[in-house]
Amino acid sequence: MSTNPPAPAMDGSALLDEVEAFHRRFNIFPLEAAYVAVTLWDAHAHLLDCFDSTPRLAFLSPEPGSGKSRALEIVETLVPQPMVAVNASASALFRAVSGMEGRPTILFDEIDTVFGPKAGENEQLRGFLNAGHRRSGVMWRCVGDGANQQVQEFPSFCGVAVAGLGSLPDTILTRSVIVRMRRRAPNERVEPFRQRIHEKEGHALRDRLAVWAQSVRHVVDGVFPELPEGISDRPADVWEPLLAVADAAGGTWPERARAACIELVNAAKTSDKGSIGIRLLTDLRDYVFNGIDRLPTVAILDRLHSLEEAPWADMSGKPLDARGLSRMLREYMTADNTPIAARNIKAGGSVMKGYYATDLHDAWQRYCPPPAESALLPLPPLPGRSEP
Repeated sequence: MSTNPPAPAMDGSALLDEVEAFHRRFNIFPLEAAYVAVTLWDAHAHLLDCFDSTPRLAFLSPEPGSGKSRALEIVETLVPQPMVAVNASASALFRAVSGMEGRPTILFDEIDTVFGPKAGENEQLRGFLNAGHRRSGVMWRCVGDGANQQVQEFPSFCGVAVAGLGSLPDTILTRSVIVRMRRRAPNERVEPFRQRIHEKEGHALRDRLAVWAQSVRHVVDGVFPELPEGISDRPADVWEPLLAVADAAGGTWPERARAACIELVNAAKTSDKGSIGIRLLTDLRDYVFNGIDRLPTVAILDRLHSLEEAPWADMSGKPLDARGLSRMLREYMTADNTPIAARNIKAGGSVMKGYYATDLHDAWQRYCPPPAESALLPLPPLPGRSEP
């Protein structure tokens, strides 16, 4: 009785190299780290049942024509059960996730039409995207006719990649690998994507990814990879699945994945200051108080309004005022666990309402990112004038 020899083990590192090269043919990403992250995200979609959470992949840009839709189009050829969902409702999506034979990977283009400034609120869809980030995420709905209805849970755990203009709600942004796309420069070239030709090439890679994923499932399932120093909490949830895939692939991927993790997490911290409240606290610390122990409210507002690239001079058509400042700050607590509030400040024989740095210090420590070290160099001496 003859037996066929076992098939040779697939080289995961070489396969991921090919997937990355496929992206590079058609996509220009702003950072080398983005190619690493997107490739690992493609692969992790084939191993979703091995993880407790799945990051969202977000291609975002300030202007159209930046390659977001093309990036999503290439991802579509590489992931299992792609479901392109433009303007899909939350009900349609969670029923698709819980009702299809194979769990879909949802690709949502033009996400700004859902969450953009002119789109209004869409809490159900936001709830779906948030809940589906974790394996335990479900959506609850009443099912039945008339009075004969029962509460039923619909699983919502699935891979989601989105593309759109602007940004996303903080609750989704912090659950995402963020790739901030840009228009191609004149010296940047990509190969034209011909769907009838190149889709087959992507599908061939997708099928090989599926076979490789099945071969390493026992290695990845339930594993918590070593995280780079300083990566914890929400960034850890985002990157653990991608690092586990990189470790299973081997080669240069574990090292490249951890370097990409650090770079993209730091980039997200730089460009996104979190909620508007954290933005206010950070600006107060870095640009308003900046070593001063107390300031009248009028002086605080004047300094906030003068900050370029800050929202305080135009909050829904009018500048932030004393009432708005008070409303935002009282959401945070002092070290004595009392809401931050304006107090009397004596100045020049008069008493004015204002804020004390000591009242803000606890909130600064708890919520704000570490202050950036100044990169400014001292100005050179003026011509003909010597240094003192």
